[in-house]
Amino acid sequence: MKLTIVSAGLSTPSSSRLLADRLAEATRDALAGRGHEATTEIVELRELAGDIAHHLLTGFPAPRLGAAIDATTAADGLIVVTPVFAASYSGLFKSFFDVIDPDALTGTPVLTGATGGTARHSLVLEHAVRPLFSYLRAVVVPTAVFAASEDWGAGGTAHDDGLSGRVRRAGTELAALMAARPPRDEPTDDITAYEQQLADLRFV
Repeated sequence: MKLTIVSAGLSTPSSSRLLADRLAEATRDALAGRGHEATTEIVELRELAGDIAHHLLTGFPAPRLGAAIDATTAADGLIVVTPVFAASYSGLFKSFFDVIDPDALTGTPVLTGATGGTARHSLVLEHAVRPLFSYLRAVVVPTAVFAASEDWGAGGTAHDDGLSGRVRRAGTELAALMAARPPRDEPTDDITAYEQQLADLRFV
């Protein structure tokens, strides 16, 4: 199975990337528990900012951006993490998904995450990020994960038991959706039966 991480962090190291890596680890562990192996591909949007802007102007992706789009649309599951800017997702994050065909993520399981300076920004996930992927007809896992500055220790590791628990729960949910997803020949294949199957899932 193919798991793709899309990180919109701008710094190095980036708390958004750190959170994405922990979510990916939890998802791979949960998939392994279900008898599935997952390969991981990472899309760092800060490395593609110029290509994204050029694509918005011309409608043609540069090779590196084209490869990132292919990795995103071909994934069996997505982990997307954005920093919070002006009480919403970053412009770079939104611009990347603007250049993807609106039907290309239909039925794709997506785990959403965000990082910010204070937990007061955590509702960005429900008021901005989740609606974006609902519009794209992706299947967003129930648990979204927000990490504030205080959730990270001096060594760059998450030390809060609450955050660690949310990461494990979200990874388990994404693994369940990935394992349940039927193969599709085209992004526009009908997924009504799949959506009903997801509605019947019970997450532990």
